[in-house]
Amino acid sequence: MKLTIFTDGGARGNPGPAGIGVVVLDELAHVVFEHSAYLGKATNNEAEYRAFQASLDWLLSSTHLDQATHISWKLDSMLVVEQLQRHWKIKEPHLKLLADQIWQKLDQLQIPYTIGHVPRAENKDADALVNQALDAHRP
Repeated sequence: MKLTIFTDGGARGNPGPAGIGVVVLDELAHVVFEHSAYLGKATNNEAEYRAFQASLDWLLSSTHLDQATHISWKLDSMLVVEQLQRHWKIKEPHLKLLADQIWQKLDQLQIPYTIGHVPRAENKDADALVNQALDAHRP
């Protein structure tokens, strides 16, 4: 079974109140997992990393991993995609720490995976979950 994981993170202000969204689809495009969370104050880039991290934490603890033959992550943050693929340097120490944690967990995967960029319009379900988390925590 192939899994496609869409992740998104965002902040209202940069930094500002931030949230994440994760949507996981099976190969028939059925939703097998959704997650929305409020992070508190964070930058957009930190929220993007934390969304990816949340999806990876779910995957590593999920029974779906046992059945998966390939994992395809889809993000609308070109920066995070390129940095996680080690194509671009990570200058901010807190983002480097998150990336290091993610790489350690990715090393645990015993199946092929890809991390790719998609236009924002193709990531609308994860984006909606980000906004859901942010709207639920408005003052």
